[in-house]
Amino acid sequence: MESSSVRKRQRPFVWVMLGCILFLILTTVAMLLYPGGTRNDPMTGCYQFSANFFSDLGITVAYDGSPNTLCAALFFTALVLAGLAVILFFVAMAQFFKRPLPARVLSWIGSAVGVVSGLAYVGIAFSPGNLFLDAHILFVQVAFLGFFLAVLFYLAAILVTESYPNRYAAVLAGFAVILAVYLWLLFFGPAPDTPNGLTIQATGQKIVVYTMIVTVFIEAVGARRLAGGVAGNRRGPA
Repeated sequence: MESSSVRKRQRPFVWVMLGCILFLILTTVAMLLYPGGTRNDPMTGCYQFSANFFSDLGITVAYDGSPNTLCAALFFTALVLAGLAVILFFVAMAQFFKRPLPARVLSWIGSAVGVVSGLAYVGIAFSPGNLFLDAHILFVQVAFLGFFLAVLFYLAAILVTESYPNRYAAVLAGFAVILAVYLWLLFFGPAPDTPNGLTIQATGQKIVVYTMIVTVFIEAVGARRLAGGVAGNRRGPA
């Protein structure tokens, strides 16, 4: 019975780890299948890492005018899985922060905001930029801003919880800095209508998305170990 209970606590984090891996695989395949074109140059013959956004994978018609059905389906699946993984991650994380009371409150708020962020990622999947641009942009802003706030709340929760290793707070803190820089780019950075602006925005998005996937994966690995009773020392590794 005890072993079954441990596996039940660990299972959500296994699914989160799988969601991270599938996102990377599906988006990579989608990039390889993307017909071509960027918002500033429809004549490029393939996906351009520094000139195409992730969201370009999800448009129904590529910028070069070709149907983008298969690529869009892969991106849709990847983003829905990512959004569900984010929701599952933040809901499952709350189990570690029942005491002290400030940690419980911080985790509850962090989980609530994290769930909103996850739902926004799913919303991005359902609003291709070439069909529902205003909704797409709104979902992007809510997704990244919500994730940033959730990270801050959980960073604080870890720091006030003696039983949770600080190395995971360090990972969140490093990601929070990267995400904060990207949020500045998203809201105040150069417009993607120029070649330099497009390069900065598209590259910045890649950096923050890949860093987010790695961060969530690391945190899920640590949470899975903690759910199995491998607590370790607060100042040392879990």
